[in-house]
Amino acid sequence: MKMDNLKVQEDKLYLDGQEFKLLSGAIHYFRVPRANWRRSLFNLKALGFNTVETYTAWNLHEPRAGEFDFTGQLDLGAFIKLAQELGLNVIVRPSPYICAEWEFGGLPAWLLNLQGVRLRANDPTYLACVECYYRELFKILVPLQRSHGGPIMMMQIENEYGSYGEDKAYLRSIKALMEKLGVDVPLFTADGAWRATLRAGSLLEDNVLATGNFGSHAKENFAQMRAYQAELGVKQPLLCMEFWDGWFSRWGKPVVKRDQAELLDALREVLLLGEGVNLYMFHGGTNFGFMNGCSARLEHDLSQITAYDYGAPLNEVGDPTPTYFMIQDLIHELYPELKQATPLYSQKIERLQIPLSHKTSLFGNLHHVTSRTDSQYPQTMETVGQFYGYLLYRTHIERDTLATEKLRVIDARDRVQVYVEEQHEKTQYQEEIGAPIEVKLPQKYNQLDILVENMGRVNYGSKLTAQTQQKGIRTGVMVDLHFVSDWQQYALDLSKLAQLDYKRPYLQQTPSFYKYTFDLAKTGDCYLDLTHFGKGVALLNGHNLGRFWQVGPQLALFCPASFFEVGKNEIVIFETEGKYCDTIDLVKEPIYKQLRSEQ
Repeated sequence: MKMDNLKVQEDKLYLDGQEFKLLSGAIHYFRVPRANWRRSLFNLKALGFNTVETYTAWNLHEPRAGEFDFTGQLDLGAFIKLAQELGLNVIVRPSPYICAEWEFGGLPAWLLNLQGVRLRANDPTYLACVECYYRELFKILVPLQRSHGGPIMMMQIENEYGSYGEDKAYLRSIKALMEKLGVDVPLFTADGAWRATLRAGSLLEDNVLATGNFGSHAKENFAQMRAYQAELGVKQPLLCMEFWDGWFSRWGKPVVKRDQAELLDALREVLLLGEGVNLYMFHGGTNFGFMNGCSARLEHDLSQITAYDYGAPLNEVGDPTPTYFMIQDLIHELYPELKQATPLYSQKIERLQIPLSHKTSLFGNLHHVTSRTDSQYPQTMETVGQFYGYLLYRTHIERDTLATEKLRVIDARDRVQVYVEEQHEKTQYQEEIGAPIEVKLPQKYNQLDILVENMGRVNYGSKLTAQTQQKGIRTGVMVDLHFVSDWQQYALDLSKLAQLDYKRPYLQQTPSFYKYTFDLAKTGDCYLDLTHFGKGVALLNGHNLGRFWQVGPQLALFCPASFFEVGKNEIVIFETEGKYCDTIDLVKEPIYKQLRSEQ
């Protein structure tokens, strides 16, 4: 049954002929295990809200050019239909770029292999890739619009474009493409609320709804939005598309926390002065796998942690926090007619002292868990098709002196670990890369291994370009004053862990695999305590739980109940520093390290 689309009439919203107050919360289907979608959406509805908002992640749906996936965890259509079943409207932000503290802002890394491509611009090569993706994406979204009986009532053209460019031809190309593919619900842009970003990133001059992103000072921000509307002679409803109720955290930095009383005052102001709000985030979830983003800095980029808890009303697991109940009380105070409900909680389990069953070094298993390419000079990760994770570079170097020799890795990202004859020599990170490494070569001919980790591409700012975000060794490796030739690249494939040969030697202080097996009588949510490990990733029954790092602040990884099995289970930890423990624990609460702000 068709329903009326959302109507934008001057400074008001109307839905099905009635004035409409937008009360929305952000839940990213790709950050929340599919088995937990219903609980998260129910808890949003129980708050008294009427809408859920989500981005779509291009890099997940098209991991390789022309190869699409909208199944299982990525079944966007199922998520939207579930929201409708629970009585929620849906806002979809399908823009090619999403920021979201997500790897490369959601752009697929294979774009970096396209010669001369300019991202987020009216570039024919880039737009052709977007259209290929959109033709598949909108086969799902168009039938789920309100005009077709679905719950989708708004869609976004681009995301915070005014903080990146001012190419209005590009914005109009994206808009035209969406309309060509059948989009008929209202379109909008979302930007910072000041004039420069609104001028550069909105299509207000085309009367496209321009919304603002901010976390406080609603009176001032809405006044700036209203002033720019008046400058162009239009009048639109004042909407905060991203009300930042918390913030994300980075490795090596303290967890960012927001004062709850201040948050509540800021939210009250938005609700009283505007026509709608979208809480960013309502449920943050988890950056599973290698999908964490990175904050760009002049020299030392800051990778974001695996948890995307965000200090949101629902925590990483999806349970209500004190913030949830404060907001629920505020909604009841301002809108007593709205129906609310008691929220749902997850079931927790605990399992301590799970013993280590096997361990083995990466070096002895290269042919089991990698794919190999050969080249004269080192190739970037993207060139060999290893878009995320780890790439091991191997060559052999001849000894020219009995004294120490200087080795330099030229222009590599993000973190390199150098081994000579499988002995660790040096670890370098970002601004250290390129500095001389003094090594004493033990033999006439020596095996040189360099493990490079992509710690996440930037998701925002001036470094979000095809020229800056290639990973791996981007130029070469020098010994003395010359570049070394004849390289083998081994791309680590964590889907091949079943092929590990644990009879191969374990070498101390080398990247290695640690296997733990155990039985469960029942499943539940928990956290994997990695306090005694150095750096790496952990996999539960083949599911990549994400990165861990002893520098903190996060010291445990979320293990969703749906990743476990009743009966036998397996955890494999790939650790790169040679630090491990003979037992591991599954605990009920997250573990965070207290860090000082000056770190």
